[in-house]
Order: sequence, then C-alpha cells, then structure tokens
Amino acid sequence: SPEDMSRSENDRPLLIDRIDEEEEERAYDETEKVHIVRDEDDNERDLEYGVGCGGAPPFSWRKLWLFTGPGFLMSIAFLDPGNLEGDLQAGAVAGYSLLWLLMWATAMGLLVQLLSARLGVATGRHLAELCREEYPTWAGMVLWVMAELALIGSDIQEVIGSAIAIKILTNGLLPLWAGVIITALDCFVFLFLENYGIRKLEAVFAVLIGTMAVAFAWMFGQAKPSGSELLVGILVPKLSSRTIQKAVGVVGCIIMPHNVFLHSALVQSREVNKRQKYRVQEAINYYTIESTIALIVSFVINLFVTTVFAKGFYNTDLADSIGLVNAGQYLQDKYGGGLFPILYIWGIGLLAAGQSSTITGTYAGQFIMGGFLNFKMKKWLRALITRSCAIIPTIIVALVFDSSEATLDVLNEWLNVLQSIQIPFALIPLLCLVSKEQIMGSFKIGPFYQTIAWLVAALVIMINGYLLLEFFSSEVSGVIYTGFVTVFTASYGAFIVYLIARGINFTPWHFKSES
Repeated sequence: SPEDMSRSENDRPLLIDRIDEEEEERAYDETEKVHIVRDEDDNERDLEYGVGCGGAPPFSWRKLWLFTGPGFLMSIAFLDPGNLEGDLQAGAVAGYSLLWLLMWATAMGLLVQLLSARLGVATGRHLAELCREEYPTWAGMVLWVMAELALIGSDIQEVIGSAIAIKILTNGLLPLWAGVIITALDCFVFLFLENYGIRKLEAVFAVLIGTMAVAFAWMFGQAKPSGSELLVGILVPKLSSRTIQKAVGVVGCIIMPHNVFLHSALVQSREVNKRQKYRVQEAINYYTIESTIALIVSFVINLFVTTVFAKGFYNTDLADSIGLVNAGQYLQDKYGGGLFPILYIWGIGLLAAGQSSTITGTYAGQFIMGGFLNFKMKKWLRALITRSCAIIPTIIVALVFDSSEATLDVLNEWLNVLQSIQIPFALIPLLCLVSKEQIMGSFKIGPFYQTIAWLVAALVIMINGYLLLEFFSSEVSGVIYTGFVTVFTASYGAFIVYLIARGINFTPWHFKSES
C-alpha cells in the first residue's frame, strides 16, 4: 500500500522479503515454534499503533516463562568439560585470586551472546545463514570450515569428559572408548526428544543444569571454602607472573565460536511477528533477561568448581599436575568417602556437563551446516553426519590415549588452540552484522555499544593470540615447522583483515533483491 511504501528504511528492521525464502533451510519450521500468548493489551496496542510501533509492551512473568529456554541451552557451553578443567586448574594454581576474572569473563561472554540473540531476533536469520548471504562463496566456505573445526575440537573435549565420567561411575569397568560410544548415542536421544517439541528438550537441559548445580554445590559444601577469601577473590583484581597463564586460559575458554552461531538460531524457536517492531523489541528484552539469569547460574557453578579445588589443592605439590582425568581421584584422596563419596558426586556433575554440551554441540552442528550450505535434508541424517564428524576422531583419540593422562592433557592443549584460532571468525562477522543499519534497521547497536563490543572482541582475540604465541613458541621447532607457522599466521591475519574490511562495505541482499 502507499502507506507501507512511505515507511523509511529505518523502520524496516527485518530481512523478510527474500524472493526464494520458501526454498531456504530454516532454523525452525513455523509448526515447531513456541507460541507466545498475546494479552488483551497487546491486541489494543495493535489496533492503536499498527505494525510499525516501536516500544515494547509492559513486562509479563508469563511471557518471560515462554521466552525462557534458549539462554539456558546457550549457557551450557560455559559449563562444558573444557571449562570445568580450566576452573579446577585455575583454582589449584591460583587459589581464589582469579574469581574476579571469571566473573568479568562471564560478563564479556554475556555481551557477545546478547548480540547473537539480537541478530537472530531482529533479522529472522541466524549467523551462519547471514554469513552465507553477505560474504562471497569462497569466504563463506572458509568460515564454514573454521566453524566445523571449532565444533569438532569442542565436541572431542566434551565427549572425552563424558567418557571420563562414565569410567569414574563404573569404577573403571568401562574404558574410555566405551564411554565415547555411549556418549555418541546422545545423538539419537536428541532426535527422540526433538520430536516432542522444543520445550521438552529445554526441560531436559534444565534437569542437566540442575544436576550440575546440585553436584558441585554439594562439593562446595563439603570443601567448606573460606567465605572472606572467596569474596576478596571476586571483588579485588589480582594477577601474578605465576597465575597469568591460567588467567589467560580463563578468559580464552569462555567464548566458544560454535555457541555464537547456536544462540542466534535458538532465539528463533519463539513465534515473533517480524513486521511489528514492538514484538521484536519485546523478544529482545525477554531474551536479555533470561540469558543474564542463565549465565549468572553458570557463573555460580563455575565458581563452585574453582573454589573447591582452590581450597583443596592451592599451594600443594599436586597443583600443577591436576587435570580432568585425575581430578576425581585427587578429590577422593583429599576429602575422603562418606555416605556419598565425592568421587562419584564429581562424576555425576561431569557426566551432566559432558552429556548436555555434546547434545548442544549436535544442535549447533545442524544449524552451522544448514546455514552455510543451505542443505535441505532430514534431521536425523543431518544430526548423524554432524555427530560422526566428531565421534570418529574422538574414538581414535580414546583408543590411543586411554592409558596416558599426560598425553591426553597435551591433546587438550592442542584442542584449545584449535578453538582459539576460530574465535575471530565468529566474533568479527557478528559485530559487523549487528552494527549495520541496512541489516538490523532500527535494532542496530549504537556507537557506545559498538565501541564496547569491539573492545571486548579485541581483548578476547588478543588473549587468544597470546595463548597461540605461547603454545607455538614452546611446541614448534625446526625450520620447516617455523616456516609453516609463519605462512599460516600471515594468511590468518590477512583473512581477519578481509573480514573486517568486507563487513564495513556490506551490501545487504534484501536491497539487491528489492532493487
């Protein structure tokens, strides 16, 4: 209508007019989405203001409950076995002194995840889909490969963590490789649960997060850490030459590349009318609240783990040798048995962390593959493909390293490096996209928010760069290896510069198609 034609581009925040939209792979079908119940005030608002109205409706507890779910699925990446290992090592080596950094690293992670959610809600597309649309084919393929490598590296750690937990809970009866195969079956559990709707799946993850909270809180209560030292650790920043590497590790493992892709897709599981700006703003507001609550819960769980190991192993001979493989036995030796031996409590918490994170990894893999490649295939087949990409190398790892804790720790370091390399390839496209008015419309982030977001991204990238430099300087030697690392570093830097430059000059596809 003429009235619609007269609307400015600023009032068109949403990418909804794609010519071949019905042919595209979508994160969720309309029948799968959670229906958001409308209040009577909402209907009056529609009649009074129409589709272009901007402010969100008043707060509703009922609606917050309906929007709750995606943030908690996202928060599981902050609780995976890799993060738990970083927590326990930070506690053992640095005591309570890095708790402040854990808190601020979680806050930085929250900022990134809120941007990811904002992108998904405002555009109706997730990050992988937008990368396919906004970057040339060759760059999109590179981003896809990088995202898949990050996912595989994360998944190996998560599956190994689950397998270690299964080995603990069976008193070593099941070897590591058997635990890997059992964990691989979560793919089919995921498919089974997904048939019953997204809310049922979210309820299962809530149970797993609750299991972690109870298990690690029980350990926290048994360890009886110092309340005053804990409070000082949270409020007073402190670093030393001995703890700097663990500090870098705490920040480096918080932002997971695949989780940035995942959250932008999860938020599309709710029914939001993209033509009504106030509906979009309402969804962004509720997702902000529930994501903040979810990451507060994850911070508390991480804090429990860090303080238990700080209390038990800080300033001891075991501090530098403790890792995910031997942590349970060290806890048992330190705190003893009792009615519920702490070894098994640790195993239960670790199993919940591993199982929940591997299932979300499968979920993320589906969105990443579907978004970048625009494949339309049955969900069970796509889940099987994404699962196999991680399970096959994980079984090989389990068979080779089952009896060697030291070698498994070295492998874990390499996997951390693999994921650190990928971080710019999720953060940079995200920040470029949410800063563009042509893509986000009136929901683009403002100059202040952009400055903070880019500073956080630069800090995270520099910290991971430091990790890479430290790792390669100690692990790589010889002319051939040095030459390879030099060429790789130059190519890596050039691609990052390209992503930033290309992001500045985006020409969104919805303008192209309309013109």
